[in-house]
Amino acid sequence: MNNTNPPTYRSAAAAGIASPRLQKSLHGLQDRFGKGAMEIWATMDDREMRHRVKDSRMNTFAHLDIILAELAKNVRARGGQVHFAATAQEAIDYTLAVAKKNKVKRVVKGKSMTSAEINIDPALEGASIEVVETDLGEYIIQLAGDKPSHIIAPCIHLDRNQIGELFAEKLGIDYSNDPPTLTMAARSALREKMLGAEMGLTGCNLACAETGQISLVSNEGNIRMATTMPPVLVALMGMERVVATLDEHREALHLLTRGAALQKLSTYVSFLGGPANADDPDGPKEFHLVIIDNGRSKILADPEFREVLACIRCGACLNICPVYGKIGGHAYNSPYCGPIGAVVTPLLDGINKHADLCKGETLCGACKDICTVEIDLPRMLAALRHKLAYGSDRWNTRQHNPIEAYVYSLWKLLVSNSFLYRLSLRLGWLLQRPFVKKNKMISKMAGLADGWTADRDLPPLAGRTFTDLWKRKYAVGRPSASKAQKKGGS
Repeated sequence: MNNTNPPTYRSAAAAGIASPRLQKSLHGLQDRFGKGAMEIWATMDDREMRHRVKDSRMNTFAHLDIILAELAKNVRARGGQVHFAATAQEAIDYTLAVAKKNKVKRVVKGKSMTSAEINIDPALEGASIEVVETDLGEYIIQLAGDKPSHIIAPCIHLDRNQIGELFAEKLGIDYSNDPPTLTMAARSALREKMLGAEMGLTGCNLACAETGQISLVSNEGNIRMATTMPPVLVALMGMERVVATLDEHREALHLLTRGAALQKLSTYVSFLGGPANADDPDGPKEFHLVIIDNGRSKILADPEFREVLACIRCGACLNICPVYGKIGGHAYNSPYCGPIGAVVTPLLDGINKHADLCKGETLCGACKDICTVEIDLPRMLAALRHKLAYGSDRWNTRQHNPIEAYVYSLWKLLVSNSFLYRLSLRLGWLLQRPFVKKNKMISKMAGLADGWTADRDLPPLAGRTFTDLWKRKYAVGRPSASKAQKKGGS
């Protein structure tokens, strides 16, 4: 997550909002997948599955050390090698050591947000190793020198015309905006890369401790080739991506494919746990599983945020979030975007560093409603805001905006004192007068308040408060209710 001079959240968000192409793509994505996922959850025969998977995930975290040890034991029993990496750099160093030992010149990758989290590509390229993304969306992003903008659909911000121009430039084909033609061109180029690769590098959707295997989900088939053709395979796994039993794995997988792509099951589900057998013509000669902490232990140790580790990266929350649906993924400056990214990224990479993420969400609750495993993201977004408002020694977080804190302290004083509150309203009414236009609206405010009118007009403060109007209509110059009743009775 060490982007060099990335655009600010506000500038990237403004660019996303200003792009008609992106707005059309995001609307189509949310209209199909957001609504589709909510319909699936509403019509599932087993309404308790989501709750059951959430409970099993949380129970796993309560015994994570034992379950990871069981996973490592069973992978090693299959002939695989397991390395526990406390930091991103340790994971990079181990992977580079494996590549150096095997004289690797080319690595083909399956889609992996963990690899982007630890920023492994520049390290491999710095060791003169060619890195090739094999997921079609990730391959397009790599050719463009761009960043993914969605967990499942990394190039959602590009249309087929842009991709056609990109392929014509990078692959040397005639321009076409026909998706099947472009897909075949990518397939031809990638197959050649796979045939000459010495190492495959993947992420991990889920790992099953009981069987000593990891599973990888795909609709393209690229992962099958990237994991079976190269003689060496390295899988990068966040330490929370494990389940205890095969039954738990089955249910989590069912939810993952439904939440991600509205599918009962993805086209390809691969199980890997070690090198190929001597009589098996397919599969790597070496299998390495790198189990990465990189800040997850700190999240695990905090009951307030532990729940976020239950995420299975389906991307459903992005497909319903009104904020992501307008600004797109690049504004988050992280491999993890959308509501889940607004929680995970600050916890992994610094709450102050990524303060805009949690403060930019609406807390509308849609992400919780659609979440495959019912994670309460709004609660954790609010908790992160609390850390920014008051600071936190536990998370090494300083007060994000002291001026804002003083303003809210003043506001607390005003709303708790009726005289000061009425006085401030009167002063506000007088001070706003130069800003009220002929349409009786405020179209531009000064200073820090300017942001409120950047995209909207605001109604001015009324000359009389509701309390004043109420007293004027019902209290001044009228007999009390009891007297009126008495007079009517006589």
